[in-house]
Amino acid sequence: MRCGWSKAFIATSHHSCRRNPAATVPFTSSRQRSFRTYLDLRPGSNLSPPQQYDSESSPHITEDFYLDLLSLCTNSKSARQGICVHSPIIKLGFHGTLPLNNHLFAFYSRFAGAETARKLFDELTERDVVTWTGIISTYSRIRNHVEALFLFKCMLEDDSPVVPNEFTFSSAIHSAASLRLLDLGTQIHAQVWKRGFDTNTVVGSVMLDVYAKCSRLKEALEIFASMDYRDVISWTTMISALVKSRDWIGAMQMYSRMIENGTSPTEFTFAELLKACGCFFALRCALMLHAHLLLWGVELNLVLKTALIDMYLKCGRMNDALKVFRQTTDSDVKLWTTMISRYSQAERYQEAISMFKDMKNAGVMPNSFTYAAILSVSSSASEPELGKQIHCRVVKAGLEHDLSVANSLVDLYAKYSLDPVDMMRAFRGIASPNVVSWTAFIAGLARHGFEQKALLASVEMRLAGVEPNSYTLSTVLTSCNSAEALPHARKLQAFMIKTKVESPGLVAENSLVDAYARFGRVDDALAVANTMMPHRDVFTYTSLAKGLNQVGLHRRALDLIACMHKEDVKIDGFSLSCFLSAAAGLAATELGKQFHGLTVKSGLSSLISVSNALIDMYGKCGSMEESRRIFMAIKEPDVVSWNGLISALASNGLFMEALSTFEDMRIARAQPDGVTFLLVLYACSHGGLVDAGVEYFNSMHEVCGVMPQPEHYVCLVDMLGRVGRLEAAACAIETMPFQADALIYKTLLASCRQHGNLVLGECTARKALEIDPLDPAIYVLLASIYDDAGNVEWAEQTRRMMRERATKKCKGQSWLE
Repeated sequence: MRCGWSKAFIATSHHSCRRNPAATVPFTSSRQRSFRTYLDLRPGSNLSPPQQYDSESSPHITEDFYLDLLSLCTNSKSARQGICVHSPIIKLGFHGTLPLNNHLFAFYSRFAGAETARKLFDELTERDVVTWTGIISTYSRIRNHVEALFLFKCMLEDDSPVVPNEFTFSSAIHSAASLRLLDLGTQIHAQVWKRGFDTNTVVGSVMLDVYAKCSRLKEALEIFASMDYRDVISWTTMISALVKSRDWIGAMQMYSRMIENGTSPTEFTFAELLKACGCFFALRCALMLHAHLLLWGVELNLVLKTALIDMYLKCGRMNDALKVFRQTTDSDVKLWTTMISRYSQAERYQEAISMFKDMKNAGVMPNSFTYAAILSVSSSASEPELGKQIHCRVVKAGLEHDLSVANSLVDLYAKYSLDPVDMMRAFRGIASPNVVSWTAFIAGLARHGFEQKALLASVEMRLAGVEPNSYTLSTVLTSCNSAEALPHARKLQAFMIKTKVESPGLVAENSLVDAYARFGRVDDALAVANTMMPHRDVFTYTSLAKGLNQVGLHRRALDLIACMHKEDVKIDGFSLSCFLSAAAGLAATELGKQFHGLTVKSGLSSLISVSNALIDMYGKCGSMEESRRIFMAIKEPDVVSWNGLISALASNGLFMEALSTFEDMRIARAQPDGVTFLLVLYACSHGGLVDAGVEYFNSMHEVCGVMPQPEHYVCLVDMLGRVGRLEAAACAIETMPFQADALIYKTLLASCRQHGNLVLGECTARKALEIDPLDPAIYVLLASIYDDAGNVEWAEQTRRMMRERATKKCKGQSWLE
């Protein structure tokens, strides 16, 4: 092997010298003459004799001469000339000289790479500590730490063992620290103590690093305290260790001791300290460090610039970060991407977009993380057109299959594309979707109303080998809206209990509570809150209160206030709205007034959700003046505010005022929704304003763009039936674009009883019983029609059928404070 290696280098050196025989570099005059002498004597030169050279025939060529030549080649960074030197070294028999081989090895490791240097190392029959340290440090420098530690082990187990020096130990410990191998690090530490290097500054600094990276701060502090001399590397290593262990105060105290010790900080010291400022300390401390940086005259290189910008961004000082960013032209794609991402997180989307444009003008090519960030900006800023343009750039850059970019594309199309095919195409283009991809896809399906597909996608996700996280579970549970999704929610609960999914901020648990509350399963929701949650927050109690109100358990909803107080959970605007709804459901005026006082004291009265709940509460309690006063205090009422006032007026019999308020709403250019028209139709129905009601119904879609739903047709049928327009009501049922349900037939049946229309009543009752034969209300209404018509026998027969077929009718209830 050695012969082949030598021939290979001789051939290489001859070839390179023949290609450029005059290739030299400027040297000092004396050494330049030596180097020219070498050129004159090399093979192929006009002055070189044809015979083989050796040390006897060329007595003026010595080992020191080649050492000087290699030093010149190293200093001039001339790799080609260094290779040329290797050839005559072998020819003249100097290749067995250890100092010369060490110089050659250092040259190859620096200019030819680790693999080439390794070939030379394997050929050497004699190796000393310099040789071993050189090869170990070479692999450590290129981050091949496994091979570096293997060579360190071979050094200790060699037949003629070589004693490591401080530089050998330093490289080995650095590799152990990089791999987080604490056991190996402590073993090497024992060797350091045994060899007497425990007080050495070089070894001590690296030992600090291994204990710091392995989260053994106590041992690192002990080593630091035992060091006789501490240089800036040692101090910076300790500061970095304290920052990583989140001991921010300790890091700043260490910096203060460093200054008192007379050690000047470097840019790396400030970079570590600025991390602490961005994470914990007040802005004043961060500004102090920036002032120290200027005081010490530390150059603002890219590392320090990045740390400064990151610190200001974390402190929310976007303008200061921008000043530092523009202070020098030194930047890279990571820094640009950080600026764009931070602007996006601060919801300053237009500035993020401007920053992306400036990046392009500066000639910096975006990478996948940049495109992912700007796509996220497009999604958050409701800029789908910009997102499509970025998508084109992504395709041109060949990054459409990058996972982070593809995930951002799925999220963009899930939120803003009217065609779900765009989202599906983006998702199917991902070769190996991760949990983020699946979560965005499921959220998109739910947003487009594909509940069953969202549930199936969650199953497909697990079949693909991707385990859901808490955000995925929350997304799936949020998509569960129909009663058919209840079994799936139970399965997800079992999965959460079995796998013990970590849920930061109780995201998944709160979503489960909310899902059960939406289904009216308040006992299940309370069970989850009491058994699966180590503690409950305001979101938990808001969901519970909302669910209890939904099933009419308003008193139990109000009992949650005591639980919140006991667990020191503060009431926010949303939870207070739920408690106000509970007071409204109980028509508890005094309790509602107490809540009103709480809203004023807590400063929540300015929230529109609280104001809307107060309008509804006072309206249901009959306090119309208070309801109007609160509405008038809202600067910009939304559709819920208008609906609340219209509902309060209509439910208190003020039907004309309710319709007048609706006209005021249209004048104010507030967009009515389906609930608004339900209230308007209710007011027309109970106020006897049939023609106006029909006109409002016809204008829903034509004027306001609101498609009539089945509940609107129920109101229309009730309105027509109250004034005896039974044929028009029946025609409305037959012509509506929905499948009629039992409720709308019962509504018409009640009108038939009111106006004594036996024929239409029988026909309507027959159709209602076909849909729901167990509803006792249908039998009661039909029997009453027979009684009014004097047909007692048929009435009795109808009641007998009700007792045989129908379920028991619940008694009506009322409440008065």
